Amino acid sequence: MTSHISYWIAGDPRPAFKTARFGKDRLVPLQEAAETPAILHDTFDGQVASAGCMLLSEGDELILLGIVKPIRQTGSAPGFVSDMESGPVRDALAGFVSSLRRLSPLGEVVIVRQPMALLDDLDKTLARGDLTVLTAKEGGSAAYLSATPLRGYDKALGRLSSGLAEIRVSGLLDARGAVSTLLPAALRQDLKPEIEMTAGTTAFRAATDIIDAQLDLARAHEPGTIADVDSEFLHQYRVALRKVRSVLSLFKGVYAPEETADLKARFGALMAQTGTLRDLDVYLIERESYLALVPEPLRPGLELLFEDIAADRAKAQEALARHLESDDYSREMRRLQKRFAKDGKKLAKGPEAERKARDLARQLIWKRYRKVCKIAGSIDASTPDAQVHELRIHCKKLRYLMEFFTPIFPEAEIKPLLKALKRLQDVLGTFNDCAVQKDALAGRLEAGDGRRSARKLEIAKSLGALLTVLDQRQRSARSEVEARFAAFNSPATRAGFAKLFKSAGAKP
Repeated sequence: MTSHISYWIAGDPRPAFKTARFGKDRLVPLQEAAETPAILHDTFDGQVASAGCMLLSEGDELILLGIVKPIRQTGSAPGFVSDMESGPVRDALAGFVSSLRRLSPLGEVVIVRQPMALLDDLDKTLARGDLTVLTAKEGGSAAYLSATPLRGYDKALGRLSSGLAEIRVSGLLDARGAVSTLLPAALRQDLKPEIEMTAGTTAFRAATDIIDAQLDLARAHEPGTIADVDSEFLHQYRVALRKVRSVLSLFKGVYAPEETADLKARFGALMAQTGTLRDLDVYLIERESYLALVPEPLRPGLELLFEDIAADRAKAQEALARHLESDDYSREMRRLQKRFAKDGKKLAKGPEAERKARDLARQLIWKRYRKVCKIAGSIDASTPDAQVHELRIHCKKLRYLMEFFTPIFPEAEIKPLLKALKRLQDVLGTFNDCAVQKDALAGRLEAGDGRRSARKLEIAKSLGALLTVLDQRQRSARSEVEARFAAFNSPATRAGFAKLFKSAGAKP
C-alpha cells in the first residue's frame, strides 16, 4: 500500500503536468503560484543533500525538502544545528548533520510553492501534494514533489508514481543531483575521491593518483580552515595530508628512496604546522562530555580551563591562517602538486614502480593483516599499553591500504572486512584518545608560572577529577580490546582476507 510518494525532478515540471495523464487522472495546481527569493544551505561535504534533503531559508522561515512533506519552522539563518532555534527543521537536521559541521549558504534561488491535487476524470480529488520549484540565478531549475492519497485511493497514488517515471518530466534526480542542477559549482567536494584503478594499473600510477587526489582535497579545505568555518575543515585537511604520508610510507619501493625521503620530510613539515590547533580543537569538541564526566560542584573549574583553551585556540587559529595565506606555503603546495601532476613525470621511480597495483596491494594488505592478528592475538591483561598503541597504528595502516585499493577488489567482499576492522579501531581509538588527552591535560596542569592563584587551584581540583574519569575510561577500553579482536578474528573475516589478499606461497 502506497501512503505517500516524493520525487526530485530536474527542471520545472509544470508545463509537462498540464498535459500529462496518470491513467485517467491528472495533476493540477490548487492556487496561483507565488515566487519568493531564498538561500540554499548545506555543509561543505553536502550532508543535507546526502540525506536526500534540501535546506532553504526564506526570510525568517526555514524549509526542509525531502522528508515526504516539506517541513517548515521560523528561525534565523542556519549555522551549527545545535545553535539553531528549536523546531521540526532543527530536529530533522539533528538526525543526519554532524554537530561538528556548520551549515553554510551555497547560493540564491527563487522558490515557487504550489499545492497540487490529483483529480480523476470526474474532478474527484484522489490525492493532495506539494510542488516546490526552485530556479537559480544562473538559470538551472529543479523541483520537489510530494503527494499523499486520500483515504481509499492508494492505487491512484501508485498510478501517479508510475506515470512520473514514464514521462520522466526532465529526468528524476536525487537531492544531490538537484543541488548540482541548480548550482553546478556547489557540493563538488567528495571526501572520498574515486581513483581510476584497474587490475592492470601500475603501483606508481596508483600511488601518484592517490596522492594527487589527496593534495586536491587538502587544498579544497584551506579556505574553510583560514576562515575558521568549523573544526572539520582543519581535520579533513590533516586527514588528506596524513593519507599522503601513508602512501609514501606504505608503498615501499614505488618511488626512489631519495624521492620518498624528501617528500616525507616536506609533508611532515606541513603537518607540523597544524598540530597545536587541532589538539585545542579536540578539547573544545569534548567540552560538554568532559563537563558531564565530573560532579557538578567541580564544573566551574573546568569552565575556567576551557576559557584558557579557547584563548589559546584563538591565537593558534590566527597563526595557522597566516601560515596558510603565506607566499611560502602557496609556493610549496604548488611545487608539490606539480610533482604529482601529469602522471608523475617529475617523480623518480623506484624498483616496484611498474609492478601491478593489484599484486602490490595483496602483498601489503596480507602482510599488515597478519601483523595485526599477531599483535592482537598476544594481548592480555598484562600486555603493556605501548603494545596496544602499536596495534592501533597497524590497524590504521591496514585500513588505509584497503581503502586506497578498494577500486580493484569486489566491493561486496571488501566492504564487510573494512566494517569489521572499523569496529576494532573504534575501541582502540577510545583507548588512545584517553591516553593522549590525559597526558596533554596533565601537561596543562603542570604548566604555568608556579603561582598558586585561586583560579589555578580551582582548575587543578576539577582537572584532577577529570583525569581520574579519563583513566577509568581508558582502562575500560583497554579491557574491551580482546573481545573486539575476537569478533574481528571471526572465521568469516579470516576467510574473507585470505580469499582477497593471500597470494600463492604467502605465509598463512
